[in-house]
Amino acid sequence: MMVLGTDAHKRAHVAAGVDFRSGEVVGDVRAPVSREGFGRLVKWARGLDRERVWAIEDCRHVSGSFERFLLERGERIVRVAPRLMGQARRGGRERGKSDVIDAVAVARAALREGLQALPTARSDGPELEIRLLVDHRERLVRQRTRLGNDLLWHLHDLWPELRLPARALRSHQRLAQLARRLARAEQTARVQIARDELHRIVELTRAINRLQAQLAPMVAATAPQLLTEPGCSVLTAAKLIGEIAGPDRFRTDAQLARCAGVAPIPASSGRRDRHRLDRGGNRQLNAALHRLAINKGRLCPQTAAYLARKQAEGKTRMEALRCLKRHLARRILQLLKTPAPTPPT
Repeated sequence: MMVLGTDAHKRAHVAAGVDFRSGEVVGDVRAPVSREGFGRLVKWARGLDRERVWAIEDCRHVSGSFERFLLERGERIVRVAPRLMGQARRGGRERGKSDVIDAVAVARAALREGLQALPTARSDGPELEIRLLVDHRERLVRQRTRLGNDLLWHLHDLWPELRLPARALRSHQRLAQLARRLARAEQTARVQIARDELHRIVELTRAINRLQAQLAPMVAATAPQLLTEPGCSVLTAAKLIGEIAGPDRFRTDAQLARCAGVAPIPASSGRRDRHRLDRGGNRQLNAALHRLAINKGRLCPQTAAYLARKQAEGKTRMEALRCLKRHLARRILQLLKTPAPTPPT
């Protein structure tokens, strides 16, 4: 069996073949990023061994097109996390850095971690569409927040006596009032900037609302069982679906918890048995589980009782939420793997 480590770049990809049993480097090839170049890599790999697996560093912003090309031709792909590459490079015999050295390091990192333990690439499904829309919506929200902060400073400079309540820039009525007041004011440079920022905030709010309305039927069609969970709104469910990217990626809930960074890391030594907080993992998935834990603690009586019991044992509120997030990782994976009930005809 041959493990084909691949170092992906914007203009060219480099692949190196490493024997599964001996770890010996069989050869390497470089090809441009194009369908012709991808075909050259596949033709070279098929000449090495009939049984092979591609190990690609998980940087899908540059390797996504190559992954889709391989999946269309029935190739097997495993993804190697970038954090594993530093260990592979430091532990390698060959010093220095080059594209071939990196490709060999990817293959050997996959061998060291175990091909069965690494996530497997698969064809793009509705999860990718949901994730792209969620990420785009979050970018628009960040832009609106920056514009809103700048607009508030301009309004304070124009009218220091003006007091706006929290989340005032989310209200259409309040935005219309500010627009009329700015239109009646003397049209100085500051007023013109404030009017332009107010107009952009209104446009961003409309786009954000459209994206949320577009996500609702997609989530209901992909994983309607998530929407039945107390405290799981459309946006939280969409974030979980997009970041998990298919429940088949994880064989157990422990793997999902480790991926999300909600499972404690063993830190024992000798007679000392302890665990420490995992500050790694997918932080976006961790944040989605944290929002779900907050909402369930507020809306679900059983969850509120669980948090109270953990706090009675001596844990802080944050420590109790961390325990709850580990349970939620198991619950979410069970819901995603449970087939959605078919609607009655």
